[in-house]
Amino acid sequence: MRQSNKSVAVLMGGWSNERDVSLSTAEGVIKTLTEKGYTVTAIDVSRDLEKLLFDLKQAKPDVVFNALHGTGGEDGVIQGVLDMLRIPYTHSGVTASALAMDKILSRLIFMQSNIPVPEYRIIPLGTYKHGEHPFTFPYVIKPLNEGSSRGVYIIKNNTERDIAMNEWTFGDHVLAETYIPGREIQIAVINGKAIGAIELKPHSGFYDYEAKYTDGKTEHLMPAPLTDTDQSLLFSYAEKAHTILGCKGVTRSDFRLDETVENNTVNTGARRMALLEINTQPGLTPLSLVPEIAAYYGISFSELLDQIIERATCAQ
Repeated sequence: MRQSNKSVAVLMGGWSNERDVSLSTAEGVIKTLTEKGYTVTAIDVSRDLEKLLFDLKQAKPDVVFNALHGTGGEDGVIQGVLDMLRIPYTHSGVTASALAMDKILSRLIFMQSNIPVPEYRIIPLGTYKHGEHPFTFPYVIKPLNEGSSRGVYIIKNNTERDIAMNEWTFGDHVLAETYIPGREIQIAVINGKAIGAIELKPHSGFYDYEAKYTDGKTEHLMPAPLTDTDQSLLFSYAEKAHTILGCKGVTRSDFRLDETVENNTVNTGARRMALLEINTQPGLTPLSLVPEIAAYYGISFSELLDQIIERATCAQ
């Protein structure tokens, strides 16, 4: 195990809906980095900027390990603060983080680069509640800016729309998209290179927040049983998405693959495969996918963290 005398501040918690996921990610990161000889300071981040600045000044880190997830942590906000302070930090910078978190802007960029995405519409909340359904059943609705499948609903009838709207707390617009049946495939990219694919098969429902973070709820097929052609295509799309947004370090791209459809056009017709989103700060919890993919190819959790930290940067 490589040893280090670097000082690392681990930012964790935050104020998003993914606070618990962030704390779980940070727990493993802190434990491993401490065992490797890093001087580790854990900082629970809140909206109190003065406290954050004080904590960072006290820690005097050589690098910040950004273990935050969701709003404020992976949307460019905390990255901007660290850029101003000129403290190197892990994962993607301001622009890539903001673009990846915005499902609309990122999809527009993906489409321009011939990366297939689902057909979608952005609908004001009031219009969606009382208007015509945007697509035939089933279809998907989700927030414009959320992670960990928070606020994702598969709408199969009017009753399910009513239930979703009664529970909705994710802003005044809805992202509706066609439902792509088939397989859930996720690709890990490290430093611009796809390293592997995993398939996820929830025992019931779809790959929602509960299925992601509850042990035993989802079967993981590693490596994903893909044809050489499909794997090559998925890898190329994931690498291109990572590159065109300007991502750094580790990302995870989430795809749907429908093997019953031959057409793979970007702007018209059925999608055989489609990129749902790219995650610039994928979880590093015991059930997270990037560490599982990396481990299959001989990259230990410790080595994965080394690779992430070695490429920590900040804006000049």
